[in-house]
Amino acid sequence: MVAAERLYYTRGIAAVGIDDVRAEAGVSMRRLYQLYPSKEHLVAAYLDARDVRWRGRVAAHVDAAGDDPGERLLAVFDWLGLWFAEDDFRGCAFINAFGEIGGDSPLILAAVRRHKDLFRDYLVDLARAFPTDAPEVLAAGITLLAEGAMTVAAIGTDPDAAAHAKATAHVLLDAARR
Repeated sequence: MVAAERLYYTRGIAAVGIDDVRAEAGVSMRRLYQLYPSKEHLVAAYLDARDVRWRGRVAAHVDAAGDDPGERLLAVFDWLGLWFAEDDFRGCAFINAFGEIGGDSPLILAAVRRHKDLFRDYLVDLARAFPTDAPEVLAAGITLLAEGAMTVAAIGTDPDAAAHAKATAHVLLDAARR
């Protein structure tokens, strides 16, 4: 799975053939097809594995921010800024996969939607701890800011996308506070 992730994330899904993954992973084609009956299955599995790791990294960073609900929500943007600064940052793998494949692959589309739903649900959980009468609305705004920052950072139009999204999130938190 590490080889698949590295290749698909770096070069793109369409540009990487199943044989490229096989060679990079050092496994036989037979073994690869035993595990993943098609490229679609392999890509969906790569996305699911990336989702678990990605959300785990976000949660660990947020947990390290302490107990204050506002600081925990804002820590999401601090983590995004760290991620955007990584040498191998190529944007959101899920947005990239959807952009490449769109709705043509039910398995890949399901993996993309699952990740986005789980990330939104995580933000809803964080927002429910914040003193507001509308945690779902607050989480929707935070989600849009985070997703927008990911897109802007990936295309390189704002090198400070995470910081700008965080500043906007501050305004949103102030407005949402009871």
